[in-house]
Amino acid sequence: MITLALSKGRIFDETLPLLAAAGIEVSEDPEKSRKLIIGTSRPDVRVVLVRASDVPTYVQYGGADLGVTGLDVLLEHGNQGLYQPLDLRIAACRLSVAVRADYDYASAVRQGSRIKVATKYVGLARDFFATKGVHVDLIKLYGSMELAPLTGLADAIVDLVSTGNTLKANQLFEVERIMDISARLVVNQAALKLKQAPIRRIIDAFASAIPSA
Repeated sequence: MITLALSKGRIFDETLPLLAAAGIEVSEDPEKSRKLIIGTSRPDVRVVLVRASDVPTYVQYGGADLGVTGLDVLLEHGNQGLYQPLDLRIAACRLSVAVRADYDYASAVRQGSRIKVATKYVGLARDFFATKGVHVDLIKLYGSMELAPLTGLADAIVDLVSTGNTLKANQLFEVERIMDISARLVVNQAALKLKQAPIRRIIDAFASAIPSA
């Protein structure tokens, strides 16, 4: 049995064409089912639905043989024990710094001010600001990041940006792009050795179906 870890939402939806290229059709819509383990058109392949932030953990510790996760999650997790054969070029977005319109971010950075930053990507944010020599107090949040500057909890946020519409709706502005993000295929290293042939077939099928740059 091959177990693939996916998270609901955009990554799940954009992985479906890659699965189809491997001859795998998911048997149920996760948005309409309460099941956390979903069968597929192949009796030897199943999908487990987990939180996006948990995909690397499931793959690392053998709860899944392979998974699809964003580069942001992968870097924040630390990459331990994971084989990363493919950039799938799906779920594209960027990790950015955003602030209120009335906050002079450039001046704060230039003057060496201590900036309060809210994010769920504490490790990535710490590394980014450290390379710039900017002093920050990091505040860990798990959701509704846009509220932090609006309520005075933070001066800035570090979060994923896709269209930018959510920032605009909350009168926030993107002031610095940290990195481009896309979804990656990750594989448990032990599973790759024990189930090499079927996993390699999936990797090769995904590779042939990756959207062109």
